[in-house]
Amino acid sequence: MTISHPQSLTGAAGEAVELPSQKMTYGAAIRQVLQEEMRRDPRVFLMGEDIGIYGGAFGLTKGLLEEFGEERIRDTPISEQAIAGCAIGAALSGMRPVAEFQFSDFMTLAMDQIVNQGAKLRFMFGGKAEVPVVFRAPLGSGLGFAAQHSQSLEAWFAHVPGLKVVLPSTPADANGLLRTAIRDPNIVIFLEHKALYNLQDMVPTGDWQIPLGKADVKRKGKHLTIIALSIMVHRALAVAGRLAEEGIEAEVIDPRSLRPLDEETMVDSVCKTGRVLIVQEAVLTGGFGGEIAARLAASKAFYYLDAPIMRLGGAEIPIPYQVQLEKRATPQEEDIYQAVRLLLQQKPV
Repeated sequence: MTISHPQSLTGAAGEAVELPSQKMTYGAAIRQVLQEEMRRDPRVFLMGEDIGIYGGAFGLTKGLLEEFGEERIRDTPISEQAIAGCAIGAALSGMRPVAEFQFSDFMTLAMDQIVNQGAKLRFMFGGKAEVPVVFRAPLGSGLGFAAQHSQSLEAWFAHVPGLKVVLPSTPADANGLLRTAIRDPNIVIFLEHKALYNLQDMVPTGDWQIPLGKADVKRKGKHLTIIALSIMVHRALAVAGRLAEEGIEAEVIDPRSLRPLDEETMVDSVCKTGRVLIVQEAVLTGGFGGEIAARLAASKAFYYLDAPIMRLGGAEIPIPYQVQLEKRATPQEEDIYQAVRLLLQQKPV
């Protein structure tokens, strides 16, 4: 699978600057940032259910208790409301908490604290109050966790002013975006796809940061644009490789963050290719792909379209437990490929 330049930066003169990098998993890339940021800044601490001795639901905090102790690795009660409320209160008091939810589905229990309290406070206090909290949580399906542990609810959070929403798809992105999120003075919802934790790729070493609101062109192309979210980036890249064998060059764009959103990169790509497919794991109704489609339709890209904007998303059902049904419920590589073929057959609008 091809992942474009995750270990390069753009220099002051616009030239590509290669960085030293090492191979690690998506999960290890996240753990590395947590450890390094806690060493760098004594205000940073972790909190969540079973993140201490047990190391978290997916093992991403394993070993940190031994280094930082119980004061900075806080095992919490089984209460999402308490986790969110304590994190927001600690942030208002000058700390920089990173709070882990075992599954992003459970964040629905803390929506009052996150949406009605934390997201509003900086505005309500005229900018005098900062709420530097990172809420980490795994999202998505693919591992057989069934309906209550497999949802993709990123659009819920992206709807709320005052929240920043991040969906990294690669180890390098997870590493660089998390470091940026921890240093941000605002609440950041950091959504990690649970099926990516074991994905390996190169990650830059050192103080690697990626600005929020900057999309990444994972693969360049000229015949159509595929805008994909989270794990769908990898399926889109696989399809792009298959299409290339047929002489079709697909450009694959990963927004990486939904709030703030890099509209310019997507618009420029669609102006170049004239066709666009937006792929998300979440169901289409109310999904963030609809927001991207609306922004493209309201931009100069509309005048370059050779076919209607196309969206592909999950089935309008709760995620099933049975493995084959689970796959049928969310877009797979073949679904993306067939959608592209249909898009290429569409006549100019």
